[in-house]
Amino acid sequence: MKLVSAIIKPFKLDDVREALSEIGIQGITVTEVKGFGRQKGHTELYRGAEYVVDFLPKVKLEAAVDDPMVDQVIEAITSVANTGKIGDGKIFVSPLEQVIRIRTGETGKDAV
Repeated sequence: MKLVSAIIKPFKLDDVREALSEIGIQGITVTEVKGFGRQKGHTELYRGAEYVVDFLPKVKLEAAVDDPMVDQVIEAITSVANTGKIGDGKIFVSPLEQVIRIRTGETGKDAV
């Protein structure tokens, strides 16, 4: 199993959720995060004072995925979250050693 984590623009969340649901992903975890990469933030003017916004709002999605589904999940996220502009985000894939459903004690693929 793999843990697929994606950092995307917040307004793309519903589209990505729908795309993942269509390919059979049953559950995701969503966290509001802030960060920067090449986008490097920007300056804003507020009540006559200019200030730098270093960290930009993003959304982090996490899904535990069975190995054969990883490529489909990556394709679904990339196709829907891509705007072609800087700051579209990143996808990280990590090995997932063990998954346990707390309520039933199921492990592995059955726990997802």
